[in-house]
Amino acid sequence: MGARNVAVTIGYIARRQCLGYPMRFLLSLIFLACGVAQGAEVALEDLTTTQVREALNAGHTVAIVPIGGTEQNGPHMVLGKHNQRARELAARIARQLGNALVAPVLSYVPEGQISPPTEHMRHAGTISIPEAAFKSVLAATGRSLKQHGFTEIVYLGDSGNYQHLLQDVAAGLNQEWAGRGARAHFIKEYYQAGQAPFIAALRAKGLSDAQIGTHAGAADTALLMALHPAGVHVQAMPRDMQAGANQGVRGDPRAASVELGQLGVDLIVARSVAAIRQATSRP
Repeated sequence: MGARNVAVTIGYIARRQCLGYPMRFLLSLIFLACGVAQGAEVALEDLTTTQVREALNAGHTVAIVPIGGTEQNGPHMVLGKHNQRARELAARIARQLGNALVAPVLSYVPEGQISPPTEHMRHAGTISIPEAAFKSVLAATGRSLKQHGFTEIVYLGDSGNYQHLLQDVAAGLNQEWAGRGARAHFIKEYYQAGQAPFIAALRAKGLSDAQIGTHAGAADTALLMALHPAGVHVQAMPRDMQAGANQGVRGDPRAASVELGQLGVDLIVARSVAAIRQATSRP
């Protein structure tokens, strides 16, 4: 039985036994005892509505909305690179926070003009949606979570091309919700931690900027190796950087490793947790 299932069961028993303590207090103790920070299920889509309600009653009122994307990542990485990373990183962040659940990953994002194709849309498999539709889905997601009792809605974006749109959505919701008890947060540190700090760490390990790259190179590939190794096809890596450039790669994925990727994972999780705690603290 999972930790959250145990919590729900004990909560039911506590009600039946009329222990005399406030249920919110009892459930908070139960969730801590079951190890929410380490092993509990935090994904909304893997919980029942009853389990979500019990979690909310126990004070798990932070909702993380991870945003990924479906785009080309060269011949060696799956199209869902951002989705896999966002899902796993958000779960790790939620477990460290100890009071958060994670919404399903939004995998359809703006990726360029469809016809004639621009940006990643020039490569097979990429899916792009208009910016207005993207923002509308994000805002409706936030409103849905608020309706159920989540008071801190946190947006984490795994790709750089839509960061400004997440900021716009959070600002719009905060204006809409002013004085109504809920807040939206765009956590820029999530994406930023995987940029300059991670690049500096890779340089310290001897990688050149040309190897690190900007898309599907060593940095990008190492992160996915550390989080979802099945999504990296080592045998399909371009034979050299010129071949990679012809296939949508900017960098050299051959320099990537799980160990290097873990450097980025640790940075992203630690900095995101700190930023979320600061953003969601209340007087």
